[in-house]
Amino acid sequence: MTETKENTQLFCEYYEQWVKVYKEGAIRPVTLRKYEMSLSWLRKLIPEVRMCDMTRIVYQQMINDYAKCHERQTTMDFHHQVKGAVLDAVDDGMIERDPTRKVIIKGKTPRQKKIKYLNQFELHTLLRHLELGNMVSWDWFILLVAKTGMRFSEALGLTPADFDFSHQLLNIDKTWDYKGGTGFTPTKNKSSVRKIQIDWQTVVQFSELVKDLPEKEPIFVQEETVYNSTVNDILARHCRQAGVPVISVHGLRHTHASLLLFAGVSIASVARRLGHASMTTTQKTYLHVIHELENQDIDLVMRAMSSLN
Repeated sequence: MTETKENTQLFCEYYEQWVKVYKEGAIRPVTLRKYEMSLSWLRKLIPEVRMCDMTRIVYQQMINDYAKCHERQTTMDFHHQVKGAVLDAVDDGMIERDPTRKVIIKGKTPRQKKIKYLNQFELHTLLRHLELGNMVSWDWFILLVAKTGMRFSEALGLTPADFDFSHQLLNIDKTWDYKGGTGFTPTKNKSSVRKIQIDWQTVVQFSELVKDLPEKEPIFVQEETVYNSTVNDILARHCRQAGVPVISVHGLRHTHASLLLFAGVSIASVARRLGHASMTTTQKTYLHVIHELENQDIDLVMRAMSSLN
């Protein structure tokens, strides 16, 4: 391949420009940060590689080096983010052949992730220890997440206008960017835009709590910066005081989903309530609960069959 000004450009520089042109303003800030993280890894792994040097071996070696300290799924995500820029460069004639063809994705063996959640008795015990006063507090936030299974950023993005008290509904159509500090942002995906049914006790409690608050302002964001760790620390303190396992706010979401599944709510309904893009996500996340329910079903089947004698 004849060397030109374009194909002797460093790939890192091209990728940085590509992200600015094609991704900034077109994707969510949280997704953009992932591309920026990929750029920082490219600078570590292939700082001197030029466009004309990007062969299949060079690309595969880069993926191998990245995979040494990342799990396979994370390596796959990195590959997809870089591949988009590579294919555009191939289309523009800056790279002669597609170096990503037949790439082999490796990665560290995933750590066994045990989801932490509370059982029904433990959750009741925890909620009794919350200090629910007349003013908005993180204890009210913890109660609402436990009752709805919302994501942390979704609950932060709630305004009084999102409550439809007469129909017992909570409207989820935005989040709060607590990491980047940019205010309201879109939900994680289209499926995350949803309406969650809430019980009458929650209706009565929150209609009183938010009645004098600005309709369009976030209920729980009282300060400019909100840290996930702040709420997790408060929740952990309540867990210890209640004598139940310590879980995070995300663990409350898992608790909510697990209790619904154990109560016999269908996977499809749980997926919609959580705002999952598909039932597959729900099934993968709560496989341990589903297996436990299947064991209970086997006992029921055996009991039903034995009664036929």
